[in-house]
Amino acid sequence: MKKKLINTIVDNLKTLFYALIIAVLIRSLFFQPFYIPSSSMEPTLLIGDRIFVSKYTYGYSKHSFPFSPQIFEGRILSDEPEYGDLVVFKTPVDNRTDYIKRLIGLPGDTIQFIEGKIFLNDQEIQRKKVENPFYIRCGSYTPEVNGFIETLPNGTEYVAVYNREGTMKNTDKYIVPENHYFFLGDNRDCSKDSRFLSSVGYVSKENLVGNAKMIFFSNDTMSGSIFKFWNWNESLRLKRFFEILK
Repeated sequence: MKKKLINTIVDNLKTLFYALIIAVLIRSLFFQPFYIPSSSMEPTLLIGDRIFVSKYTYGYSKHSFPFSPQIFEGRILSDEPEYGDLVVFKTPVDNRTDYIKRLIGLPGDTIQFIEGKIFLNDQEIQRKKVENPFYIRCGSYTPEVNGFIETLPNGTEYVAVYNREGTMKNTDKYIVPENHYFFLGDNRDCSKDSRFLSSVGYVSKENLVGNAKMIFFSNDTMSGSIFKFWNWNESLRLKRFFEILK
């Protein structure tokens, strides 16, 4: 009886171990879920969105794996990201914190804000004002914003918002180093991104984690916790379930 119990425990531990290995492989090589905790990517991504990120799109680096083990240098099986990609990366300041932003500048590009407009390689990024009102959050307040459909050189379109008052109008020219990228949040005046060189700055190719592909679940945390099922009719954003990101 005792031997049978020990064998059962050992078998269960083996099953758990194999399940853990498979989960780690899927998370490291294929898709990893992420939670959106801030408003820096509104209106594209909202607080409470849960997304799947493709780990194979840009190949693999040490940051593809849990705890970023130093198993090899650089990237393997790598492919180049494109303008407008929604990218999860490890912040350069600590190589640990995950951020998600939109890719605006490739290696060698120049980026500059002039009178509130973005210039990429001295060419203004085309944009068209969106007349629909936006409810955008930034921390504990909701600023009044203007929304624009911006079009990057490869034709990628997305909506970015700018505060009507206090927006960042002018900057120095940013020059993206070799093997680095420049990222912006879609909520332009509520985003810590590559414009802030001391906290994020240019992001190394090795720090790319993956490409955001889909929202698989979304819960408005302002309307209630996911565990308060009696508030689901108010908190769950059903229209965002399984929304493809672009």
